[in-house]
Amino acid sequence: MNRPLDGFDASPDALALVAMLAGGGDARITLEEANGLNRYLSAPYPRAVLAYSSSTVSDISADAFAHLLATSAERSAQSYAARLDALRGRICAAYGVSTDTEIVFAPSGTDLEYVALALALGRSDQGIHNVLLGADETGSGCIHSAHGRFFANETALTDGVAPGEDIAGMGEITLVDVPVRCADGAARSSAEIAAGMAKEIAAARAAGRHSVVHCVHGSKTGLVLPALADLDALLAEFGDAATFVVDACQARITSAAIADYLARGVIVLMTGSKFVGAPPFNGWALVPRALAAGAATLPQGFARVFRRAEWPAAWPGAAALEDSANAALALRLEAALFEIERFQAIPMARVETMIAAFETALREHLMGPLGLTRVTPGSGDDGESPIEMRTLATLDLSGLPGLETFDAAQAAHKALALDGIRLGQPVKCVRVDGGGWGGTMRVGLSMPQLAIWDTLSAEARDAGLARDMTRIADGLSAVAARQAG
Repeated sequence: MNRPLDGFDASPDALALVAMLAGGGDARITLEEANGLNRYLSAPYPRAVLAYSSSTVSDISADAFAHLLATSAERSAQSYAARLDALRGRICAAYGVSTDTEIVFAPSGTDLEYVALALALGRSDQGIHNVLLGADETGSGCIHSAHGRFFANETALTDGVAPGEDIAGMGEITLVDVPVRCADGAARSSAEIAAGMAKEIAAARAAGRHSVVHCVHGSKTGLVLPALADLDALLAEFGDAATFVVDACQARITSAAIADYLARGVIVLMTGSKFVGAPPFNGWALVPRALAAGAATLPQGFARVFRRAEWPAAWPGAAALEDSANAALALRLEAALFEIERFQAIPMARVETMIAAFETALREHLMGPLGLTRVTPGSGDDGESPIEMRTLATLDLSGLPGLETFDAAQAAHKALALDGIRLGQPVKCVRVDGGGWGGTMRVGLSMPQLAIWDTLSAEARDAGLARDMTRIADGLSAVAARQAG
């Protein structure tokens, strides 16, 4: 990349680091020469923008970027395998995860779907039935990967693949999506979700198929489904007929919640590019040791997706993978662990205080002046949101002239991003008269923001939040007026 970094000292070392962070993935991570941004309008270097966009993607923080520059010599002395093993240990330590948990790394959250499918291989002669949960609320690129197919024209390892092309050795995979919202946009209850899952698992079992069943802890709008009690009932009823995986790729999840899932033998998928605040794309799967112990040999086609060190050394078939390095992925993971470790060191009471301050500023300086309402995610049952989901607010913009529709909100999102205000992309969760989808926008906190606020006085923090929310309100008003006119 030859263009100057936006608001950042572009030293030769910094430019080299940016080039590295923008590689080792698929086309989504590539920076456009015209603006130095990827297709999500984010960048792997610190930028002078107002960003509450962690529900979509994050820029790297100045602190994490400086950390990567300062530790480059230390990393260069380690092999790829040694670096990933060290990161495994740090993830376990940061979240209090037992070290007997296996960790698989992947270039993106979309690639993590292959890990869940790999753990279901060989458990039935009739193939796999993949039960997604709210595909529109978890990620648009997951349909191909959930079928065991390539989802782009390249992987982090090779070119020459095609979206929809089968990954060799995955076998037959059927797919169904259990929606998390009703036709009117309201969240379905946990009981309804669990009943839909049970129906799919039972039908698959009768057909001799093993089910992979997706739960979600932090959808695009902060949904957590199904509730643990309903998950427990499904586990008790179906046992070995299904492999359960929780999509926590937003990383809006506490250590206690991770422990709850792992204790139940549930795979946990996470990424470091959203709430964590590292540059896209990077991710990891936390796999209970007992589940990993029964894993089949990795399919042949994984040699076009994964490198050897990204899987635990003893995993069946891992030795057949290419023994090369994805230094860019290791860098992005290092940035993620930098953010996770400093966030996890903040006492929860202080985190709760900062989240409450965010919600107050949101109401008083953004929602109130514009007359907006918040789409409360809740659990689909009682409307209560766990603390980690309160770091994300989905705003209903459908009452603002110029932003009434989903398409109008999408246009506004891009316009704001190019004007220095980055918010989370609109989500289809509000219905308007006529049956179409209304405009929404998401305002989300990130670990780097909370880490910075933790160093400020309450007065300085609150003043900064008031300025931020006022600027967002002014930006929304201005783009709404342009689009309405």
